[in-house]
Amino acid sequence: MNEQQIDAERYRWDLSGLYADIDDAALMADVEQTEKSAVEFYELYRGKLAEKLGEAVAAYERLSALAEKPLTYLYLLQTLNTSEPRVKAKIAQLQQRMAETSAKYLTFFELEIMDLPQDVLDALIVSDERVSRYKPWIEKVRLFMPNRLSEPVESAITVRSPFTSGAWAEFFEELESDLRFQLLGEEKTLTQMLDILSNSQDESLRAAALQQIHEGLGGAFHKYSAQTLYMVAGLSAVERRDRKYRHPMEVRNKSNMVTDETVEILHKTVMGLGSELAKRYYRLKARMLKKDVLEWSDRNAPLPFADNSTISFDRALAITLEAYRSFSPTLASVIEESFVRGKAIDAPAVPGKRSGAFNLSMVLPDGRVLSFTLLNYLGSNRDVMTLAHELGHGVHGMLAGREQGRLMFHAPIAYCETASVFGEMTAFRFLRERLRENADATSNLAFLAGKIEDALNTVVRQIGFSNFERRLHGMDAKYLTWGEPVKMSPEELDSVWMQTLQELYGQEGEIFHYTNANRLWTYVGHFHNPFYVYGYAFGELVTQSLYAQQEQLGEKFEPLYLELLKAGGTKNIVELLRPFGLDPTHPEFWERGLRAGLGRWIAEAESLFDSM
Repeated sequence: MNEQQIDAERYRWDLSGLYADIDDAALMADVEQTEKSAVEFYELYRGKLAEKLGEAVAAYERLSALAEKPLTYLYLLQTLNTSEPRVKAKIAQLQQRMAETSAKYLTFFELEIMDLPQDVLDALIVSDERVSRYKPWIEKVRLFMPNRLSEPVESAITVRSPFTSGAWAEFFEELESDLRFQLLGEEKTLTQMLDILSNSQDESLRAAALQQIHEGLGGAFHKYSAQTLYMVAGLSAVERRDRKYRHPMEVRNKSNMVTDETVEILHKTVMGLGSELAKRYYRLKARMLKKDVLEWSDRNAPLPFADNSTISFDRALAITLEAYRSFSPTLASVIEESFVRGKAIDAPAVPGKRSGAFNLSMVLPDGRVLSFTLLNYLGSNRDVMTLAHELGHGVHGMLAGREQGRLMFHAPIAYCETASVFGEMTAFRFLRERLRENADATSNLAFLAGKIEDALNTVVRQIGFSNFERRLHGMDAKYLTWGEPVKMSPEELDSVWMQTLQELYGQEGEIFHYTNANRLWTYVGHFHNPFYVYGYAFGELVTQSLYAQQEQLGEKFEPLYLELLKAGGTKNIVELLRPFGLDPTHPEFWERGLRAGLGRWIAEAESLFDSM
């Protein structure tokens, strides 16, 4: 199917709800108003929070929304063309201005919230409805009291923030977007090459693609990736020491509102049962591909009997809407209103565009909520699942934004994936039921295998990523104790990467040959946001446990689920799951999540294949 038949080009963002274009006078007017409002905020509320906390938090929320609007608009523009110089220059200019404004006039605010005596805060929660409303946000700010620095130091850190490791990470995204690979006489982007690995049934083409990716990720890009990771880990270590965090993951775990113990249970469960399930599935896949040992380029390959037809974007959108509607008409209507009619999906895969997919939701100063989904849609079944996944993020952002406002609508990373995986599961179940109705066993098996591989990538692969990060940030090879990070050469990072792969997928020759796999760490941008990745596994397994409760709860499930989405960042994971009768602090919860999804699907795939 050619680009015209995929027909994704018709689905481009309409960003006019933010600004007309980069030269819109309203953009700089908002920047100037932000700076003016920050000065007024400082003068009105510094030293007066014991009397004016509710008023101050409400004003801070409006100010935060106004400050976010111009930079979010420019970020969205940049993702459409990562090398556009005017957008890059404007982002750099505004980041610097916003950092200086925040450092001078806003640093005091969270520090003074931390300084409020508990009895004063308790009295304000009772006497002021606004303080009561913002209590979850205030408590999260105060959670970091042991890790605060002095106001002058915090201010200095904020001023320097545009020039730290994040700047390296931004440039990394540009370099990655500019990567080009030669394959069969054609020039291809990294997105297109990875699509071949996931969707081509030609074994030799996949192997050639992986070899070209390996070569393209070498040289200067290899070195730059290693240096970027060293900058990220080094800055993280300095901040950890200064702020007295006990270990490098503590700040992420606190932000996710989960305990260190829960995160460790997740890792151990996936490294145990999750690894066993991965090996079991890939042994089955080797049988299905009639091979003794798989190549790494076979890992995501479609089965020989898979339906490799391309799905137009219109059809993908119709499938996704119908799937959501079958579970929740409320969620389907949010998608139709906010994303389809609101022109908030940018679908086509075009040169210069940021690779992968994401959703970004925001609350505007007037309280309106906007949400934008970026895809690189090429028409595969996996792309349909990605659409359903990202729109899950979107409906989460829309519902939570309307309910909670700017300061409290973002769910922590560890469970913001719940809605997206749930959306993906809804589309998966809908499509599988159709295949069962058609009694198409081979297509059913191929589709099931694709879902198993996606879940393994979300759970096992992401914990592998997390283990690589843990090693990078100073954890020992047995994952028992933390040390200090050391600078590693690109080749040393290759070696650590291969160790973390083989821990989960088996030693060389056991299930896989790992030819040309050793540089694949270089293009994983999430490593620049320390310990982000375990959230994917967390969200997948939370969702599988939730999904298993649907049948038991029946009609009670949808309203409970909608309340979970509306909660945004106001509750921790224990509070969110309590109405469903689930407790993520127990190892059995995570094992149940693995068995309810992957374990059941793999057993079904084995049975289907044996009966063919």
